[in-house]
Amino acid sequence: MAPMVVDLILGWWLVAASRAQQLPRPSLSLHPSQGVSLGDTVTLRCHLPRLAAWVWLFQEGGWSYNKGKEKERDTAEFSFVSTLREHAGRYRCQYRESWSEEASEKSDPVELVLTDVRYPPSSISIHPEQHVGTGTNVTISCWNKDYGATFLLHKDGSSAPIKHQDSSGGGAANFTFLAVTPADSGTYRCSYRPRGYPFVSSPLGDSVMLEVTPTPAPPGAEEQSRANLVMALVRGFVAALVFGLGVFFVIDALSLWIQRDDNCAAITSISLEVAEKAITPVPKYPFSVLLIHCFLF
Repeated sequence: MAPMVVDLILGWWLVAASRAQQLPRPSLSLHPSQGVSLGDTVTLRCHLPRLAAWVWLFQEGGWSYNKGKEKERDTAEFSFVSTLREHAGRYRCQYRESWSEEASEKSDPVELVLTDVRYPPSSISIHPEQHVGTGTNVTISCWNKDYGATFLLHKDGSSAPIKHQDSSGGGAANFTFLAVTPADSGTYRCSYRPRGYPFVSSPLGDSVMLEVTPTPAPPGAEEQSRANLVMALVRGFVAALVFGLGVFFVIDALSLWIQRDDNCAAITSISLEVAEKAITPVPKYPFSVLLIHCFLF
């Protein structure tokens, strides 16, 4: 009896897993996507690839929320009218169709980071200076009171922080850019997340601007480039000339070789004919001399 029960449970689990894999995974988005402060209203929207009757929102390590309606829909919204610290975190959503008892896979995670204005903004500096040439190493430093924080570096125009670093002690972090290019130009700011609150952030601090200018070519570089081009063309012409002469001499040698073979064949034929008909008892030149002439010329 026990083996039969085990088989039934295993079969039910395989069927459930198969059905879950057949349901496309939903996606989750955050509105507004950034800059949400404590007390603000925020909405998490679950986008459903199929009409669903039930949708769940899961907070990692926290609460789960569910919504169900008689009318099936392709989106579900979960709103926090006045956000609290406990609302900050990582979220996923999941759905179930009305005719099925199995749920889809969970969506990819979305992070709800809340800004707490009670934390003072961090300070920022740039070294060696704001205006540098291409290839220079630049360091942007962020610091504040020692909260044991994780610092984040933001660049205007980017939706997410471009770098993050744990505090090196003393409430500071250094972000180094090696061999900067004009693409690194822009306005940068810092924020930090206190220890123990990975989804609570300080406000953005003051900004620094980095301007990277292309390094001018050294004097005489253009003339040197032209000279190198002329030299390459001359070398190419000489190589082509040598190749052409080589081909010419090979063809000429083959032509002389073929002509020599034709002459030898003609002389041999005439000599044999003279010998057979005995037109002249003694040729003007001996046959051996004629053969030597063929091979020499």
